[in-house]
Parts: sequence; structure tokens; C-alpha cells
Amino acid sequence: MKLYKALIGVCLAGALSLPTRAAAADAVMRLSLSDALERARHNNYTIKAARSRVDQSEGRVVQSRQAFLPKVTLSETLMISNDPGAALVFKLQQTSLQNSDFEASRMTHPDVINDFNTSLQVMQPIYNADASAGRAMALAAKKAQELLTARTEETIGLQVAKLYYGILLAKKNIEAVEQSIATMQGYSAEAARGYNVGMLSKSDKLSTEVRLAELQEQRLLLQDEIKNAGDMLKVMLRLDSAITIVLTGDFVVEGLLAGEEPTSSVENRSDIKAYEMFRQVASYQEEMVNKSRLPRLNAFLQTNMHSNTVFSGGSSFAVGMNMQWNIFDGMATSGRIQETKAQEREALYNYEAAKSNTLVEVQKSFRSLKTAKTRIVVAAKSLEEAKVSLDYIGKKYKTGMAMTFELLMREQAFTYSKMRLNQASYDYCVSKKELEYYKGGM
Repeated sequence: MKLYKALIGVCLAGALSLPTRAAAADAVMRLSLSDALERARHNNYTIKAARSRVDQSEGRVVQSRQAFLPKVTLSETLMISNDPGAALVFKLQQTSLQNSDFEASRMTHPDVINDFNTSLQVMQPIYNADASAGRAMALAAKKAQELLTARTEETIGLQVAKLYYGILLAKKNIEAVEQSIATMQGYSAEAARGYNVGMLSKSDKLSTEVRLAELQEQRLLLQDEIKNAGDMLKVMLRLDSAITIVLTGDFVVEGLLAGEEPTSSVENRSDIKAYEMFRQVASYQEEMVNKSRLPRLNAFLQTNMHSNTVFSGGSSFAVGMNMQWNIFDGMATSGRIQETKAQEREALYNYEAAKSNTLVEVQKSFRSLKTAKTRIVVAAKSLEEAKVSLDYIGKKYKTGMAMTFELLMREQAFTYSKMRLNQASYDYCVSKKELEYYKGGM
């Protein structure tokens, strides 16, 4: 019986611990760069805000359909009056007029009358030239906003990639520092033994401890960098702050690069195309203001039902055409035309400036990419030489044939070489992403 109760207790304890273990497992997320970019595209608030602006543009496109579709208005009006003229008209409209209503006493002193007027009005545009131009402007503005949204996604993607690579760089530098700490702890122990037997001075012993403290401080700073970048990455991906991110990617350095700087056109980049669309928007806006000088023609149909009570009595209808022509509006239209022309010129200048700046950015990022590639080769060779030099001096130091300052110099050079290689790899990957971004290929 006791054994049976013990088994039940173990099962219950295991069952209760399962949610905790599941929660702990859920708190760790393995994340590749492609996963991070995909999550940003779906969850990032800046991208969602940009897509909302596209929805706003779509709403303006829907509004522009009023240039072609009818407008239907239903109204109900109640009037109570004892005005002689109104009473006569109301009875006439209600088809309730009688011969006795024309008696002088009743005409001059009518009873209070109720009039319920149910009215249905339909307005159908026939010719509104400026409204047609406004619809074309709304469509162009929507397309421009879609292009800007695509560029926003690319911008967020670049920021996410930089954060991802920044965390990788800090982690690799921590690994280098921790290796150096382990190495220096061994040499520090050697220095302590040498000092105890009188082979080394106290200054030599303390110098190894100082270098060890420097490395430990550097590790603390790098750990803060990882936490700060990780927090920012969680914000951009909309991850819970309690989640621990484990990066599964690494720096990838390709073997070959093009020998010449790219000079291809960047006019297909989404933001450059958006500037081009804004030029069209400004052009349509000028066209719309110009066409507002033309007459407007609309057809209308109106039906009315008048009664002493709701929905009864007499009914009537009217069909017609309405033409409006704004002959002179005090130079307001001329001023708007002047304004829209200036806006079109501004859009043209912005478009040309963006193209010029983009070409410079592409060339700059390409040069950075080539330089980083060369730096990787140089740093790798330097790291190999620093490792050989450190091993050589380390062996001599253990036998008392090398000075402490020589050991510290070689160790610092070795650690610095590892960080230089890490930095060059980081710069290469970031420059590659920047080149794709500036060319519009992300």
C-alpha cells in the first residue's frame, strides 16, 4: 500500500512539473537569420503601420468612385404649421385639398396641419472631369504607398540583420576573451609560483593579474552588448522579453567578388519607383485642378411623399439635369494650379536626388564589402602568426627565458587578432546586406 501511494505521488509530481518544463522549453527560441527576417515581416509594428497606410490609400481609391456612381439620399421631414400659405400647399401636396378649404375664413385662419415629407433623391454624375483625374491620382498614390511599404520591409530587414550579426559578433568576441582568460589564468598561476620562489618580481606577478582583470571587464561589456542587442531584436520581432534567443546562424563569407564597382541603374528600387509615382501623383493633381474649371453635369431624380401621417398621402417625382460652371472664383483655381506645378517640380527634384544618393550608397557599400573581404584574409593570417608567436613565448616563459611583458604583448596581439577577424567577418556580412539593400535586392 505504501508503495502504491509512493507511485501515485511520483506520478502527480511529474504531471505538475510538466507545465513548468514546457514553459522553460518555450522560453528558449532557436533563431536563424531567415527566421528572424520572416518574423519581422509578419510582426514588426513599423511594417504593420506602413501596411495600414496602404489600406488608407485603398480607402481613398474607394472614395474616388463617387465620380461615376450615383448618390442616393433618403430623408424624412416633419413640419407642423398654421401658416395659411403652407397649409394650402401641404394639403395640395397631400392630395387632400377640398373645395371648402378655399373659403376665405378657412384660408386665412387654417387649422394646424402636419406634413410628413418622405423624400428620395438620386444624383448621377454625367460629366465631372476633375473627379476622373482625382481617381487616377488616388490610384497612383496607392501604388506609391505600396512601394514605400515594400521599402519599409527592406529597411526593417536590414536593421534586423545588423542586430543579428551584432549579437553574433559579441558572442564570438566573448569566446575569444574567455579563451584568453583561461590562458591568462594559467600564466597568472605560473607568475604566482615564480614570485613565491623568487624568480619573478611582484610587478611581474601583478601585471598578469591586471591583464586578467582587463579581460574580465571586457567580457562584462560584451555581455551587456549581447543583452542590449537581444532586447532590441525582441522588440523588432515582437517576442516576449522572457524568451531567450539562441542564434543558429553564422558569418558566411563568399569566395569571389565582382572586380568592378556596380554602375547599374537603381531605378527599379522600390523607394525610387515610389518617388516616380509621387511625380505622377503631382501631375494628376495639377490636371485635376485644371479640369475643375470645366462645367459639371449631373442628372437627378427626386420623389416626394407628403402626408398627414407617415408613409401615406400624395406622391410626386421630378427628373432633371443640373449643370454648374465655376466661371470665376477670385483667382483661387489659378493659385492652386501654381501650387501643384511647384509640387510637381519638388517631386521631380526629390526623385533625381534619391537616384544620385542611391548610386553613391551602392558604390560605398560595394567598396566596404571588398575591403572587408581583404581584411578577413589579412586578419586570418595575422591570427595564425599571433598564435605561433604566443605559443613560442609561452613555452619560453614557463622555462623562465621570457619576460612577463613579452608574454602580455603576445597575448594581447593574439586576442586582438581574433577580434579583428571577427570584426572583419561582421563588416563583410553587414556590407553585403547593405549592398543588397541599396540595390533594392533584399
